Amino acid sequence: MVSINGKTDLESDEEIPLNSSAATSKVEALDFEMIHLRSRADLANSWFSRHMWIRVPRSIYIVLFKAKINMLLPFGPLAILLHYITGKHGWVFFFSLVGIIPLAERLGYATEQLAFYTGPTVGGLLNATFGNATEMIISIYALKNGMIRVVQQSLLGSILSNMLLVLGCAFFTGGIIHYQKIQVFNKSAALVNSGLLLMAVMGLMFPAVLHFTRSEIHFGKSELSLSRFSSCVMLVAYASYLFFQLRSHRNLYNPIEEEGVGGEDESDEEEAPEITHWEAIGWLAVLTVWVSVLSGYLVDAIQGASDSFNMPVAFISVILLPIVGNAAEHASAIMFAMKDKLDITLGVAIGSSTQISMFVIPFCVVVGWIMGQPMDLNFQLFETATLFITVLVVAFMLQEGTSNYFKGLMLILCYLIVAASFFVHVDPSDDGN
Repeated sequence: MVSINGKTDLESDEEIPLNSSAATSKVEALDFEMIHLRSRADLANSWFSRHMWIRVPRSIYIVLFKAKINMLLPFGPLAILLHYITGKHGWVFFFSLVGIIPLAERLGYATEQLAFYTGPTVGGLLNATFGNATEMIISIYALKNGMIRVVQQSLLGSILSNMLLVLGCAFFTGGIIHYQKIQVFNKSAALVNSGLLLMAVMGLMFPAVLHFTRSEIHFGKSELSLSRFSSCVMLVAYASYLFFQLRSHRNLYNPIEEEGVGGEDESDEEEAPEITHWEAIGWLAVLTVWVSVLSGYLVDAIQGASDSFNMPVAFISVILLPIVGNAAEHASAIMFAMKDKLDITLGVAIGSSTQISMFVIPFCVVVGWIMGQPMDLNFQLFETATLFITVLVVAFMLQEGTSNYFKGLMLILCYLIVAASFFVHVDPSDDGN
């Protein structure tokens, strides 16, 4: 019994140091893991900080210094200085116009970089949206100041510029570079956009016809009511178009190059984005804010610039402002056409025109309704007829699903006729609205 009890005591005595050493080892292991995790966290933080110190200057260099067009960036701050120092509207307008050009082009570059991560369909839509940010900001600022005719003419000019000048230059340069072959694009998607543009023409035409035939029930009020109702319908149609394009019929908007196999696909795969998607989003926000600031000074100087340069306000609104505002679309469309990516070119140029006509113009009517401004869809007979003929010409050019340099040249020459027409056009509105 004694031996048994002694044995039991010995066993119990031996268990104590064994358990204590196990607990100690567990604590030491836990401490080691905590130290290891801390060191890994410190390493991750140091890597992140090092990575940010490398990425941020590189991103600033790529976006703000690498492109030669960024030499025009100082004109923006110079315009603001001239506004407060001299007050000469002609120079303020000119410098603001020049200062917005590189910003609009950099917006196009940032959306192009974002398109690497989103795909061609969403990329084209993003490019059109942020490319139209300049026009939308200018329009809302002018609408707030009661400059309704400037809003109407600048938005009309954006549509004309995208469909004739931007698309024409893209077809022309793409056709010159790829002169040995016929460039093709998705004909079905182009026809859908043409149909939406014709619907927009219908929405703009009926209020103008009501006004000039004096066939309204209440003259001056019926066209405003019809414009607001039509604007709501057009916004619903555009929302349905986005659902159709991005969800229900996405295969309809697949680039035509994906159907074939060739060496060009391999060269496309070699292209890589220069900045990350978060950097692209950040630059889009920064550039949009800076464009909105310059747009305010630009709109304030329009009337003074018209008097200084002896140039009609209609010509400034329809031709000069859209050319600057469409710098992003212009650069992107030409670049994609040179790379034989005509589907993205169509998404940028025609998609931008569709977005302005079916979203931005109705949106401005609704915003004017909220602000108490009588913004309507009566764009006067001359402007409406110009838009109608332009849509027909472009739809005829797109019906075959092919492009060449001669089609581009015809579109550019058509735009020159439109520009000359607005230079000699006298706006029937004398009150500036």
